[in-house]
Amino acid sequence: MEPTDRRYGPAPLPQPRGPLSAAVAGALRHAPHDLPAYLGADLDPADPLTDEDLQLTLFLCYELHYRGWRGVDEGWEWEPTLLALRARAERPFEAALRRLAGPVSVPAAGVPSGLVELVAADDGPPLAATLQRRADLAQFREFVTHRSIYHLREADPHSWALPRLGGPAKAALVEIQTDEYGNGRLDRMHAELFRRTLERLGLDTGYGAYLDVVPAVTLATNNLMSLFGLHRRLRGALLGHLAAFEMTSSAPNRRYGNGLRRLGLDEVATRFYDEHVEADAVHEQIAAHDLCGGLVRTEPALAGDVLFGAAAALAVDRLFAAHLLDNWAAGASSLRSCAPPTVALPAAASAARAQPVIA
Repeated sequence: MEPTDRRYGPAPLPQPRGPLSAAVAGALRHAPHDLPAYLGADLDPADPLTDEDLQLTLFLCYELHYRGWRGVDEGWEWEPTLLALRARAERPFEAALRRLAGPVSVPAAGVPSGLVELVAADDGPPLAATLQRRADLAQFREFVTHRSIYHLREADPHSWALPRLGGPAKAALVEIQTDEYGNGRLDRMHAELFRRTLERLGLDTGYGAYLDVVPAVTLATNNLMSLFGLHRRLRGALLGHLAAFEMTSSAPNRRYGNGLRRLGLDEVATRFYDEHVEADAVHEQIAAHDLCGGLVRTEPALAGDVLFGAAAALAVDRLFAAHLLDNWAAGASSLRSCAPPTVALPAAASAARAQPVIA
């Protein structure tokens, strides 16, 4: 059995990806101290969403508010000069998110209708269909490797909203999160179900095990949630992000599960995805109407923020999907370094590959 700190964190510090992340990682190896004011002062990346140094810097800072880093003094979480550096890094990131999401307007029919319109208009790359019908085992393992950064702490970023809400929106969020955390049963927590998928695919189940191999766009999908979750002013965007997650989850997860079955994997491997097909079909209604609708009934001024959060979630996920598909089309890995080690296929896998695709 893996030691607890490998499964549940904290993770070891990842390797730097540029001068700023190197400076932050280097500082974190020592006791908390003042950082130079010039760090990040001239930060102006051409594309903040795909800048490896910026995204890792943000992830290094944000993780201090989750599980922390192995061997890093917990006093760094609220060190004022590190928080100031994080704020400097967040500015170009948030600006890029707003540009990518584009202008949003609240329809006369209200926020739930606006969410439905955003989801209906989303025409992202066909990643789920590719994984269902054509992806090989190595490509599916790459996809799962990327998603492990979020799924091993699934639901945690959105839980930041709980103490910031009251009334109907809070009740709705509790209902959704209760399911995400398995109704208090460890074996039913979605993070634990995903860990079983990792095991079946021969992948490392340690928390943050693949931080060094996932690219900036994968970190950005996670940093987006942390940005929204750690800023009270962005609580509306955080709920919109969750709504977009839930409203676009059921059909893709059915495809992911079917893709694993096509490759010969068993029900233990597919349970994480199968669970989301059923649960998120219910969650999407709660998220749109009770969660986001409930929030704007109480705080009407947050309506635009809700739709921004949803639009940003969909837009960043389109970038992520395009990254995977473009690399695979070119015969390349979507990871920064070599793919995870190969896994022995289940006994029925070779025969399963020749079977018709499950619709």
